[in-house]
Amino acid sequence: MIQRLRIPAGFAIAAVVLYLATPQGITILAGLPVALSGAVLRAMAAGVIRKDSKLATAGPYSWTRNPLYFGSFLLTAGFAIMSANWIAAALLIVPSLVVYPHVIRKEEGHLERLFPEDFRRYRASVPRFMPKFRRFEWSFSFQQYLANREYNTALGFAAVLAVFIIRWSKWRLI
Repeated sequence: MIQRLRIPAGFAIAAVVLYLATPQGITILAGLPVALSGAVLRAMAAGVIRKDSKLATAGPYSWTRNPLYFGSFLLTAGFAIMSANWIAAALLIVPSLVVYPHVIRKEEGHLERLFPEDFRRYRASVPRFMPKFRRFEWSFSFQQYLANREYNTALGFAAVLAVFIIRWSKWRLI
């Protein structure tokens, strides 16, 4: 149930956040590197993962078993900072803290069924969520990035950033 509702709920929350946000130049500058690092991490991960056909362990998957979710969390945190509104920030962060643990456990069970031995070894050496940064072999594929439709994240990132900048510039003109 949570898995099915997370995307539509995300759009509804985004609309409320964009309405409530009162971004300032300083909050945009503070949140931008956080959100951008999340978008980049998601892009890197999307260029590696081949869902259900091969266990992803290369690239950012050598840092965390869930770089897509960790990247989404960074994006969310960055936008929460940019919003300069505590209610908007809570609307962004709290669902992440509720949804991600549930979805991650469900997906890990699925991966353990698909790749029993490989996933157990992988799980023993790579943290679930918080990354353990180390050197990795680059394995990004732009074709895989496109196949996973990760460009939607880049477009969404640009749109939200544009709205925050427009809202900020309107406040400055008043």
